[in-house]
Amino acid sequence: MGSQNFLWQLTKRTVTGALIGITISDRYVTVSSIRGSSMYPTFQTTPATFPGSLKGDLVLAERFCLERYKFSLGDVIIFQAPDNHKRNLVKRLIALPGQWIQIPESSEMLKIPEGHCWVEGDNSACSLDSRSFGPIMRQ
Repeated sequence: MGSQNFLWQLTKRTVTGALIGITISDRYVTVSSIRGSSMYPTFQTTPATFPGSLKGDLVLAERFCLERYKFSLGDVIIFQAPDNHKRNLVKRLIALPGQWIQIPESSEMLKIPEGHCWVEGDNSACSLDSRSFGPIMRQ
């Protein structure tokens, strides 16, 4: 009887903790692991010590302030990959809506549309960013 009560209490606490954690992660802050070298040297990756472990630098990102925050050139942002909404990318903000940017390796000038921005990785040699998929929509 005593072990059954203990297991019930443990289950309730585990479920409550998981629900609180999901709510905090969904609404307020999230932790992302840097997995590639596109933001090197700002963020670094390291080999995992065992399978499934987190690799590289960890980034804590606030979610609740996005409505009020004024983004600036040079800010590092986390956003959903345009080709896979389950994957987050970390890049540097290069151009804001209404600004003009010269597309790298081209003489073409592009005006960033309203509600969009241009992002690039610090390590341009191996970064999948706006040079590949164009301006991203502000989420």
